[in-house]
Amino acid sequence: YLLGGGLALGLAVLTKGPAALLIVGLALGVYWLLERGRWYLSLGHFILYGLSASLLTLLWFGWETWQNGPWFVREFTRYQYRLFSTPDAGHAGFPGFHAVVLLIGCFPASVFALGVLFRRTSETEARRTDFMRWMKILFWVVLILFSIVQSKIVHYSSLCYFPLTFLAARYLYGLHRAEWNWKTRFGGGLVAIAGLFAVALLLIPLISSRIDQLLPYIQDPFARENLEAEVRWSAWSWLPALVLLVGVILFLRWRSQQLERAVPTLFLTTALFIFGTLYFFLPNIEQYSQRAVIEFWKEKSEENAYLMSFEYKSYAPLFYGRRAPGARPESRDNDWLLRGAVDKPVYLTCRVHKAQKVAQLGSFVEIGRKNGFVFFKREPQR
Repeated sequence: YLLGGGLALGLAVLTKGPAALLIVGLALGVYWLLERGRWYLSLGHFILYGLSASLLTLLWFGWETWQNGPWFVREFTRYQYRLFSTPDAGHAGFPGFHAVVLLIGCFPASVFALGVLFRRTSETEARRTDFMRWMKILFWVVLILFSIVQSKIVHYSSLCYFPLTFLAARYLYGLHRAEWNWKTRFGGGLVAIAGLFAVALLLIPLISSRIDQLLPYIQDPFARENLEAEVRWSAWSWLPALVLLVGVILFLRWRSQQLERAVPTLFLTTALFIFGTLYFFLPNIEQYSQRAVIEFWKEKSEENAYLMSFEYKSYAPLFYGRRAPGARPESRDNDWLLRGAVDKPVYLTCRVHKAQKVAQLGSFVEIGRKNGFVFFKREPQR
């Protein structure tokens, strides 16, 4: 187990750098405190764990440093520090951001997990269910750590998914064995969150059909033109909301006498709700947010040209424009694409409020605009 855990930690360090060591170190430290300072690993075992983690890490970082010096390792560490200390790339948010993400995004498991997360256990029970103890430690370490981190990105708290779903399953198992009692507030939580989803899904098509009445109140020109996209909503778009509400109602009705029937019903209807939402809603949302620019890059994918987005980050030019590695190194420099001596056309997309800034460069000609995006072309110098 220690060898496997060390190798997993080594892979985590390769992926996330110092953050992986910090999370594991904090979890180990919290467990040590709960054990009242008693060491739960012998020194030899701890050294074995550390060596197995270091070996895998050094195979890559060590070789990279040996071959190219410490530049990459230094910059990688600085980048991770910047994510922790500043709202990098504009991803700021309030301290409870990740708590809300987990409560709503991991529904309904998040509601059931509350039955364990805030439940006090005796020392005897804690030792008997030691894995549950580790799961609670991991959950709180990750949640608190990334609530402190300045950059708020949804997937930062994704490591909480594993302990959260385990604890939810443990709570349902406890209900099944009559170890724990059902709390009425959990039923209220299920209804509240499901109701929130249902209201949102019912309101979005309704508001979209009356978008002209909303536009005068939107100050952002890019958002306003996004919402002017022509989008047709299906008459069946209300169906996912109904499925979810029916699932919650059936769960609450069957919970006390038919738990084995209630739980699969709730999770099945939740899965159907998710897939229904993906089918009925996401394609339409995409039409508002980026369909115009995606169609533009697809149109230019066959041309021998440079593609770039201006003052917003996007992988769309690379993916939908089918750009392959091996292009001129200068093409990775936006300043060269904007002002340098390019050898083939440059296509550029920007949001509408940045169009004037591109036009002032003097080398780009506007070739179209649609739904908040403006398209430019720059010819190569002869």
